[in-house]
Order: sequence, then C-alpha cells, then structure tokens
Amino acid sequence: MTYLIVFKIGLSGLSFSWYLRSHNKTMDFGVAFFGIFYALSGYMAAYSWNIMWLDCILLFPLIMLGLEKLVKEKKCFLYCLTLGLSILSNYYISIMICIFMVFYFIALLILEGLKSWKEILIRGGLFALFSLLAGGLSAAVLLPEIYALQSTASGDFNFPQTISSYFSIFDMIARHLPAVEPEIGLDHWPNIYCGVAVLMFFLLYLGCRQIRQKEKIVMCSLLLFFFASFSVNTLNFIWHGFHFPNSLPCRQSFIYIFLMLFTCYQAYIHLHEIPWKHVVTAFFASVIFVLMAQKLITDEAYHFSVFYVAILFLSIYAGLISLYQKGISRNVLVLLALGVVSLEAAVNTTVTSVTTTSRTNYVKDNKASSELADSLMPGTSFYRIEKVTRKTKNDGAWLNFPTVSLFSSTANSDLTAFFKKLGCESSTNAYSITGSTPLVDALFAVKYGLYSEETEDDGISVPVSSKDEMYLRENTYALSLGFMVPYDLENNWQLDLTNPAEVQNDLSVVLGANPVLSEVPSEITGTSFTFTPEADGDYYVFVSNKKVEKVNAQLGEKTKSFDNVSRGFLLELGYLKSGEKITLRNDDNDQDLVAAAYRFQAEGLESVYNILNRNSMKLTKWTDTQIHGTVTADKAGLLFLSIPYDKGWTVKVDGKMVEPYKLFDTFLSVHMTAGTHDITLEYMPQGLKTGGMITAGSVVFLLILAGVSAGKGKKRRPMRVHSTG
Repeated sequence: MTYLIVFKIGLSGLSFSWYLRSHNKTMDFGVAFFGIFYALSGYMAAYSWNIMWLDCILLFPLIMLGLEKLVKEKKCFLYCLTLGLSILSNYYISIMICIFMVFYFIALLILEGLKSWKEILIRGGLFALFSLLAGGLSAAVLLPEIYALQSTASGDFNFPQTISSYFSIFDMIARHLPAVEPEIGLDHWPNIYCGVAVLMFFLLYLGCRQIRQKEKIVMCSLLLFFFASFSVNTLNFIWHGFHFPNSLPCRQSFIYIFLMLFTCYQAYIHLHEIPWKHVVTAFFASVIFVLMAQKLITDEAYHFSVFYVAILFLSIYAGLISLYQKGISRNVLVLLALGVVSLEAAVNTTVTSVTTTSRTNYVKDNKASSELADSLMPGTSFYRIEKVTRKTKNDGAWLNFPTVSLFSSTANSDLTAFFKKLGCESSTNAYSITGSTPLVDALFAVKYGLYSEETEDDGISVPVSSKDEMYLRENTYALSLGFMVPYDLENNWQLDLTNPAEVQNDLSVVLGANPVLSEVPSEITGTSFTFTPEADGDYYVFVSNKKVEKVNAQLGEKTKSFDNVSRGFLLELGYLKSGEKITLRNDDNDQDLVAAAYRFQAEGLESVYNILNRNSMKLTKWTDTQIHGTVTADKAGLLFLSIPYDKGWTVKVDGKMVEPYKLFDTFLSVHMTAGTHDITLEYMPQGLKTGGMITAGSVVFLLILAGVSAGKGKKRRPMRVHSTG
C-alpha cells in the first residue's frame, strides 16, 4: 500500500507537469518544479493515506486538459474518458470535480471570447453530452453506490438554515506557509500548502503585463470563490455532496491548489520579462505578510519555526530569480532550483504528513488470524467471527472472514442506530462489536472470537485452537443466521431506553427469559467510579455522562483505557475475580464519572438462547449472494435474519416470491405461517443491472463516435499526387 501511495503521488506530479507542458505548449523544465508542489502539497500530506482519493487527484489535470481541448478544439474523448475513469474510481471526490467542471467550462467560454450563440451552444452541447457519457461509463458502479448511499447517515439533505463563516481570508492564505500542521479533524481549515514561493509568484502574476487582464479576472474570481467555499458553511455543504464532512475538511482544496500553481506558472514563464523592482516588491510584500501572520495568528498549528522557514525559502527563491535575470547559466540554475524545490517539499511532507505504523506492528498476528479463520470449514452452518483485539473495524474484510464490525462511507445508518441502542460503539459511518455482550454476539451469529491472549473460562465460550499467540474460541450460545420471533416483539421490546443494559434485559423480559445483566453495588466519587465484584464473571460499565470522553480502568494489576466513551457503548472490563476493588477514572476533564456496573449472567443467556433457537433456520447452502435453508415454525411469526434490510434481496418461501419486512426498521425479515418452510434468499445490488446496461451502451456509443470521428479525419487528409516526370 505504501508503494502504491508513493507511486500515485509521483503520477500526480507527472500529470500536472504534462498539463502545464501541453497547455502552454512548452518544453521548459520548470513544469517539474510545479509538478513537485502539486504532488507534495499540503492536501497530499494530510490525505495521501486516503488511497481511494489518489486516482482522482492524478486524473484531475488530465480532465482539465480534456475540457480545454473540448472547448478550444472540439476534441472530447480525453475529457470523457478521464472523467469517466475518475467517477469509476471514487464517486465522492468526483462530485467535486464535476461541480468545478461547470464553473471551469463557463470560465473557458469567457477566456476564449466566444460571442456567437451558435458556437456557445455547440460547446455547451458537447460538454453536456460527453459529461453524461462519462457518467454512463461508470454507471455499473455509480448506480449501486447511489442506492447504497440512500441508506446511510449521509443520505438525508439537511441544508443549513443560516449562513455563517468559519474564518477570514487572511487566515486561509496563511495556510500556504510550510510546515503548518495539517487539519484532518472536525475543524474546517483547508490544507492548501503548495510551496511558499506562490506568495511571491501570485503577486508577480497580478503585475505581469504579458498576461491578459481577462485571464487575471477569471482566475482570481475562481480563487476567491474557493476561499468562500472553504469558509462559508453553505458552500462547504454543497461542495461535499450536500453533506458536512465528518472530519477531513475541505476535500476540494486540491482544485484550488491546481489553480494557484497554474496561475503562478504563468508568472514563472514570463520571469525574463518581469522588471526586477516587481520581484523585490513581491518579495517584501510576501515577507511582510509572513510577519503579520506571525503577529496575528495564534493557532497552535503554527510552530514558531514556520515563519522563519517561510522567510528563508522566500529569500532563496528571490535570490534564484536574481541570478536568472543576471544571465547565470540556465543549467546551473535549473539544478539549484530543483534542489531547493525538492528540499522544501520534502521537509514539509516529512513534518506534516500522517505517520505510518511500523511494518512489525502492521503484519503482527495477520497470518495467525487468517490461518485460524481458514481452519473453520464453512459447510452449511453460518457463522461470523470477531477479532476482539483488532487493528481496525475492517479487520474481517482485511483478513477475509465474515464479521459484524464495519467502517465505511456506505455504512447502513439504521444498523448503526440499532447497534448503539444495544450498547455497541457506532458513529456516522461505522459500527462495531466493541461493547457487545455475549447476548449481542448470540443475536448476530458471532460464533467465534479471535483473541491475542488466553481468557478465563466463563461458561459461555470454549477454546478451539491457537497459533502464534492468537487464540480461537467458540461461543456456545451463538444463534443461527435466522430464527423465529413473535409478532409482538417489535412493539413490546423497549429499544429506546437510555441505558443499553436495560435494553438487553428488556429483551429477556419480553421473551420470558431471565435477565442477562445484573447491576452490582458501586460508588461515584467525582471523577472516579469504584465497585467490588461479588462473584467471578464478565463485567461491563455504562457511563451515562455523555461529556466524558476517556476513561482509564485499574483492574487489579492490569489497566485498560477507553476512548470515545461519549458514544454510549458498554465498557468491556473482561473477566474479573471476586473481591478485588475496581477503579475507573475520568482523567480527561473534570466531569463526574456517572456510571453503573453490571455482571453478565450466563444462565440468562442460556434461557434466551433456548427460546430463540427452538425455531431457528437450518442452512443447506450459503454463499456471498445466496442463502438456502429451512425453518420450522411452531406458530405464525416473523423470521428474523441478522442481515440489514436492503432492496437488493429477493426472498422466496416454498418457491414463491414474498415481500420481505423491515424489522425494527433495520433487519430483513419474513412473515411466516406455522409449519416447515423452505427459504431462499438471493442478492443483486440494486441498480447493478441497469447500471451495467448503461455502461455497455455508453461504451458502444463512444466507440461509434470514435469511428465516425476517425472516418472524418481520413477524409480531410489531402491525397498525395506523385509526379512521373
């Protein structure tokens, strides 16, 4: 993955350099300087780990070049193919590219000076047609994505009711300084560093007489619009697909960086014509701006050395320009400039980029976990596995085993909400088994657990095998993928109780089983919470004060820490012995640690299991897209399936198509009558067939257009007449 990140960063610099060379019809080596700053910008330093965005960043200069060819020469294929590839690669960043294409198309019409309505309509028609074709080329992926996004927390458009601004233009321009700590959290700061020299070169661009005033007005208008987009909440909302990003702000800022470097390059190619006094003025104006930033900006992202480094590099660039205008050997200056540019970009990337883990930690336990998971024969018995000591919420996808936890932009929002009610950790685009009890594991068919250390025998799980300090255990009471529940369960189970321990106990009550969580005596002393286990067992703590973010637990000789406690999940303390005092502390702030402690009762789980397992689904076959099985219902009810409801599922009962029901507004379920029934489920992502047909049609149509265009090109070529005299 690291190699691919480095490779794609390099390709981004190459594509931008090629754009500058093609746009300006030049063979000047200077395009490499600006290509380096595009590839190693502040945006890349902050977001290069987001590997699914990188293809769009490297394709963007080619899309821009393609649109210019469309407007200037009516050549449309480069634009169509690169935009289509970008949408196929990542729909999210492509939303921003598509929005900007509309603005840039209008800008190109103004710059080209097209006054004839006929010419404008022709360009507009080509732009619309080939933009739609680009979307059509990616429809096989795009349509299923659109349907999937409708079930996410981002699917609702809650347009801001008031207009507000986050920060000033001065503060945003200061983000051009090198070695400024990048913003990847909830603050809205844009990461727009692309070389400190742009402070000088942009001023030189404004003062350069060889550049048309019309171009300056258009480009400055676009740059000013981007500053507004970074700061004004409504514009920020629109740019991010009518959604406020949940961290990683100003994701469209790579477009601003492109425009800024493009304008600065226009000044660069006219350096030999720019008076020295303009260079001196630009240099001192830039230095004064840096000094003002040092005086006025109090943000902790600016280390004191930032301002000294900025002035140092500004001085070096001014010196190089002076040597250039004095006629010093061009080859020597190119090498010097390349060294300075590379040094500045490398220093900034080293200081500000997101660090990576060590190779040792990255691969630790991967092989053992995979081999333990692979040792389980799927057969006809469905199961899920949870890696208890995991690295990410996507360890199941990473190591290729069926799991519950997920982090994804397309995470089902209903499932996220349901997990939270049960006391598991969830957020806008993720849910996980963190905070789960054996009851939750049973409901979601989590039959196996992977542990990094041996655990005590709790009467609920039994050891299966081990390898290289990884241990596989089987949960004795894991339920099937589907089981019968009474019709009145949905109305009687109180899921909206504020305490998830009470929610789980209420399920037991509704089913007529014993409670699964028993509260133990405890004491709250300000920011501390203590209790003493009266019996051996698995213990959990629920913190009801939502202002508490971090909790540290002293468990005898062991310690445990918990982050994001405000998300309301149960804190898993693990297996504790009786009689040993347990202390939890809130060391993060002065908020009281208002909490309750619970011991999990195996006899309660056993009684729930016996009730729900009585009419469970027996699977005869299961794959990624097909499930076959039988269920015997003692009486009419609902077949609960621990699968999120999705319109892509087709359900047949005894060979007849039936309409599935959305149970708890979350899960796939089926109305069943008493008796034995054959159940068949098949999955086809919604929109995939239609999208595939659109993609195929777009490819055929594009090939026809290419053939017609090639045919016309041949006819235009003059025939050669050979003389025989």
